[in-house]
Amino acid sequence: MFFIGIDVSKAKLDCSLLLDVATAKRRAKSVTNSKAGVDDLLAWCVKQQATPDTLHAILEGTGVYHEQATLALSDAGVTVSIVNPAQVKDFGRSLGVRTKTDGVDSLVLARYGALLNPRPWTPPTPEARTLQALLSRREAIAQDLQRERNRLEKAQATDTPVLIHQSLLDSITFLETQLAKLQIDIDDHIDQHPELKADRTLLISIPGVGPQVSNHLLAVMHNHHFQSAEQLAAYLGLVPVERQSGSSIQGRPRLSKAGPARIRAILYMATVVGVQYNPHLKALYLRLQARGKTKMSALGGAMRKLVHLCFGVLKTREPYRGDYAFQS
Repeated sequence: MFFIGIDVSKAKLDCSLLLDVATAKRRAKSVTNSKAGVDDLLAWCVKQQATPDTLHAILEGTGVYHEQATLALSDAGVTVSIVNPAQVKDFGRSLGVRTKTDGVDSLVLARYGALLNPRPWTPPTPEARTLQALLSRREAIAQDLQRERNRLEKAQATDTPVLIHQSLLDSITFLETQLAKLQIDIDDHIDQHPELKADRTLLISIPGVGPQVSNHLLAVMHNHHFQSAEQLAAYLGLVPVERQSGSSIQGRPRLSKAGPARIRAILYMATVVGVQYNPHLKALYLRLQARGKTKMSALGGAMRKLVHLCFGVLKTREPYRGDYAFQS
């Protein structure tokens, strides 16, 4: 098996084909970030005696720029792994890598693959990709709307011409309409696909899980294939990180925050509500506070619990039961 690290940017793919794990000997290639670029890369790999069925490509899951390449590689028969950038960064440090260039990054990715052999990525279904795209578009419009509202607030506090006020109001009205339409499109898309619809019904059976939490977790869990609730929590950046060196340097554990910040923010707001009304979250939250945990630390534990509950209802295919863990 050949391991190839691919450092992705908007315009290009910088690649390192690892020829020898022990010496880190490699061949480098840069191609455009396009279907044609991937075809060019695979033809080059064949010249290095690495056919698609013997290739394991390692890419970081950053933004959306890796999506076209991963799909093209997978369709060609290449084993693909999408790895957490924070974990790769830590791995690079463990190798003593201090220089950061595209070529070095791709070599670190290749060595990460060869030494840790990350699990293969399974391409998401078309409906899962569409849901993710709709949610990303909704988030972009929501951010634009908030910026325009902030501008209007500033304009109202200063000597701003009436025409500017009207322009801002028109823009806000337009964006509000777009946001409402997108939400309808998201709901309709989920309703049109039985698996998505059934999973959403299970998720919203959990007290504290509303439309936004369920929609975003649907997209995450249908675009990735997690084997356990712990993997899902780790992806979302909800695992605690201990800070201790020997006996002299200690600090409070904190969340890794290695995953998508927007989903963590949504989960946080859901948990604030959930610790009041969800018996599992409330019991854990109070128990952690009784052990001396800070409010934020206890909420972090409750956030992880909420993710475990969401994973659990989808795995068991049963709706949430508030008395489940308390029967005995």
